[in-house]
Parts: sequence; C-alpha cells; structure tokens
Amino acid sequence: MPAVPTSAIAAAGLIGGYGTARWTGKRELGGAVLAAAGAGAAYRWRRQAGGTTAAALTGLYVAAFGGSHPLAKKIGAWPSVLAVTGVVAAASTLAERRQHGR
Repeated sequence: MPAVPTSAIAAAGLIGGYGTARWTGKRELGGAVLAAAGAGAAYRWRRQAGGTTAAALTGLYVAAFGGSHPLAKKIGAWPSVLAVTGVVAAASTLAERRQHGR
C-alpha cells in the first residue's frame, strides 16, 4: 500500500483543523487537529527530505495557519484556508519530488 503523500497530511491538518474548530465551536479541538497533522507532516518531511527542508516546510505550515487569519478578512474564511493549503501542499510536493529526483 503506497504511503499517503505528506502534502495530503499537511492539507488535512490545515483544512481539518479549521473545519473542526468551525463545526464544533471549539478552537482547541481545531488546534489539536492542526498540531497533530503538522507534527506528522514534519516527521515525514524530516525523514524524506532532511532537517533543513523539514524546518522550512514546518515554518511554512505554521506561517500558513497564521497568515490565513488576515487573509480571511479580505477573501473569506474558507477561500483563505484553501489558498494557504494549496501553497503548503505545492511546496511539500515540490520538496518530495526534488528529493526523489523527479
């Protein structure tokens, strides 16, 4: 069975974290989803691409979460979450492909 792409794990954390917080009304639950997926993605990034790349992608993940808030005031909450998720997923995919020489 092929491994789930790390970009999908990161996307699940950003989208799932926001969705969980919104639908339950409990921000801490959304934060738990965000943190769990982020930790899982960071672990995989480190194993697949090394510490430097993992640190950069983890920083991007955290910045995407933080940046989605002011962006949401301009374009709306869901469009903001989807936009930052796309950036993180694309960066993760590019890093994985570069590491595997594709």
